[in-house]
Amino acid sequence: MNSSAAAQAAALLAEGADPEHSQAPILPHIPELVFGLIVFGLFLWIVKTKVVPKLEQAHAERTAAIEGGMEQAQEAQKQAEAAKAQYEAQLSHARDEAAKIREDARAQGAQIVADMREQANAEAARIVDSAKKQTEADRQQAAVSLRSDIGALSTTLASKIVGESLEDEARQRGIVDRFLAELESGDVKPTKIGSEAGN
Repeated sequence: MNSSAAAQAAALLAEGADPEHSQAPILPHIPELVFGLIVFGLFLWIVKTKVVPKLEQAHAERTAAIEGGMEQAQEAQKQAEAAKAQYEAQLSHARDEAAKIREDARAQGAQIVADMREQANAEAARIVDSAKKQTEADRQQAAVSLRSDIGALSTTLASKIVGESLEDEARQRGIVDRFLAELESGDVKPTKIGSEAGN
C-alpha cells in the first residue's frame, strides 16, 4: 500500500501538477492567511469601536438603574419608616389626647356632681329653713289663737266663780296677759284644789 501511494505522488509530480496541490495540507495558503488576518483585525476594530462602547454604555445604564433602583428603594424605605414613625407619633398623641379628654370628662362629671350636690344641699337647707319659718309662724299663730281662747275661757270661768261679769275686754286682756306671763316665768305654780282644801 505504501508503494502505491508513493507511486501516485510520483505520477502527479511527473505530470506537472498544480503547485498549490503540491504544498503540505497543514500549512495555510499565505494570501488567505493575510486576508483572514485583515478581516479579523477589521472585525476586532469594529467590535472595539462600535459594539464594546455600546455594551459598556448599556452595562453602565443598567448598573445605574440598579443602583438608582436600590437608592430609590432605600429612599422609599426611609420614607416608609418616617411615615411609620409619624403615624406612631400621631397615634400616641391621639391616645394622649383621648386620655386627657377622658380625664377632663371625669373632672367635669365630678364637678357637675359636686355642683348638683351643693344645689341639692342649698335647696334642702332652703326647704328646711322655710319649714322652720312656717312652723314658727304656725306656732305663733297657734299661741295667739290659744291665748285668745284661754283668755275667753278663763274670763268665762272667772265670771262664773266670781259671780260678776268680767266682760270688759281691756281688763280681760290684761288679766290673761299677766297670768300667762307669770306662768311662763314660773312665778305661778299650779296647785291642786284638794291640797288647798286640806290646808
